[in-house]
Amino acid sequence: MSTDEAAPAHPAAPRVRIVHLDRPTFRALAAGDVLAVDAASPVPLPASFAGPDWRGVWRRRAAQVDEDPGAAGWVTGVVWDEDRGLAVGRAGFHGPPDDDGMVEIGYAVEPEHRRQGYARAALVALLRRAASEPGVRTVRVSISPDNAASTALALGHGFVRVGEQWDDEDGLEIVYEVPAAAAR
Repeated sequence: MSTDEAAPAHPAAPRVRIVHLDRPTFRALAAGDVLAVDAASPVPLPASFAGPDWRGVWRRRAAQVDEDPGAAGWVTGVVWDEDRGLAVGRAGFHGPPDDDGMVEIGYAVEPEHRRQGYARAALVALLRRAASEPGVRTVRVSISPDNAASTALALGHGFVRVGEQWDDEDGLEIVYEVPAAAAR
């Protein structure tokens, strides 16, 4: 249940950190149990975090952490606005680096907090983390072809298109990668 250093993306960006969660928090979120989330989470979370829209992500992360407790420091956590003391979204890696040194990132910002720089700030925090980890060589992100905002964000941070894939939950995704060292 550690936290990454708070990092502004640029001078006008919100200061965010990714707050990592533990097994009990993942399980409570996956179950949609708001009372258990309140008791387990290291930071206050809105009820929407335990809602049906995000429950699938929490189920996957709970299963990962059950299988590999060390993954908790890598997988999806809470995007925490340091100045406002507010959970605004989720972000993290899909897991620890694979054998080739690749990590895939994912992020989502609650609708009422979009277009305020949070996705950019979370992406910068994740890229900094990846660049600081000796075992990470490549950072990947998979984006729906309809998601112009995320595509522009990725391209603006040096990601290049390397292919596409089919995701059973999300459908067609365009795959982008950037060398982790480029984030330094």
